[in-house]
Amino acid sequence: MRIISPHPRRVFLVGPMGVGKTTIGKMLARELDLKFVDCDQEIERRSGANIAWIFDVEGESGFRHRETHVLDDLTRQDNVLIATGGGAVLNVHNRRCLKNRGIVVHLDTEVNLLVKRTAKDKKRPLLQNADPRGVLEKLKKDRDPLYKEVSDIHVFVGDSSSRKAVTQTLNKLASAGFIK
Repeated sequence: MRIISPHPRRVFLVGPMGVGKTTIGKMLARELDLKFVDCDQEIERRSGANIAWIFDVEGESGFRHRETHVLDDLTRQDNVLIATGGGAVLNVHNRRCLKNRGIVVHLDTEVNLLVKRTAKDKKRPLLQNADPRGVLEKLKKDRDPLYKEVSDIHVFVGDSSSRKAVTQTLNKLASAGFIK
């Protein structure tokens, strides 16, 4: 498949934590013959520290600062599919980079599924509290409008398999005229 948008072969995935941006992104990148980059993993690689440590030492604001610098760099690269962190859309500069530099796909699902997928994950600092469901509900409510603002297409993955979600995404990209 070939990307035919005005953007130089850049696809960005946005959506809540636990929706499957990394898993779906890797598969989608293979289908589109793009290099896959997970923004959170790239932040860890460049900083030499894991995200939980960055949150502990620098707080969320320190992490978001790092995220903005990495995302600004990544969104300038060609032939890439980037899975962003769930909160990348919180920063207006990040939203501009995403919207203006590539095709943005919003992967979405229900809170119940996000709770189930993140239940045993100890690497997500925002969920390390007594009410992860409440946190996920609030994040979804606060961030959904921002995901919609930047996205070119919306894919509700629900509890579909990753393969089905990739097929659904490819179909939506083709229907929107982004790939052939």
